[in-house]
Amino acid sequence: MNEQHRTIVVTKNTGEKDVFDAEKLKTALRRSGATEAEVDLVEQEVLDNLYNGITTKKIYRLAYNLLRTKSKRTAGRYRLKSAVMNLGPSGYPFEKFLGRLFKNRGYNVTVNEIIKGKCVTHETDVVANNGTEQIMVECKFHSSIAQKSDVKVPLYIQSRFLDIKAVWEQQPELKNVRFVGMVATNTRFTEDAKDFARCVGLKVISWDYPAGNSLREWIDESGFYPITALQSLRKKDKELLLENNLVLCRELEPHRQKLRELNFSESTIKKILNEAAHLIS
Repeated sequence: MNEQHRTIVVTKNTGEKDVFDAEKLKTALRRSGATEAEVDLVEQEVLDNLYNGITTKKIYRLAYNLLRTKSKRTAGRYRLKSAVMNLGPSGYPFEKFLGRLFKNRGYNVTVNEIIKGKCVTHETDVVANNGTEQIMVECKFHSSIAQKSDVKVPLYIQSRFLDIKAVWEQQPELKNVRFVGMVATNTRFTEDAKDFARCVGLKVISWDYPAGNSLREWIDESGFYPITALQSLRKKDKELLLENNLVLCRELEPHRQKLRELNFSESTIKKILNEAAHLIS
């Protein structure tokens, strides 16, 4: 990267300004499975189109469009963050997606369970139990990537968790189980939110936090890519599949008949399943 590119200022989704960092771009490309040749090609394309004030969204689009011509699998993985952002707008599909990730990690899972606490009744998003620990997970889904969960979120969730925990502690079948509260978000937490959670022992997980155990890394480890990553599906088709509890790309092939029942044509089904197979391979 030449000196000219070292001074290019980009506009983040939050509206903040920052100096363009080619290494961040290359790291994201490599994480998606791009070859070094593809990384170099995309980097050069982006560098050729840089200008002061360019948005990170524009940079992403340039990279993604070029990747699509080289490898649908790599392109699909590169747009993973966008795919998770599309698990809305209600946030319920995000809760089901989190439930799938916990099941993959060896937990028995219930989603949207009504639980009576010591003081009041709560509707929980995800409860996960692996025999040694039971986790109450509250999901904070944001439709805008610029939106963060601030300190009020863990403050509120911690009080709910303690109310539920007081009842769990009285249940004989949970005598040797450790109880954990957690907040999961598809975007990020403010520093105050992370500090408070760390102080009271509340777990928090976001797109890139904590390092080494973030939502992005959970997804990469599991290979559980949401159906919203598929370009062969229109927005309304994605919504239809999510409404019918088809959340993951790997769930589509075993439910081919369900796709027929939802009035997808055979040619469309073939196209969808082909893209899904490439993504999860």
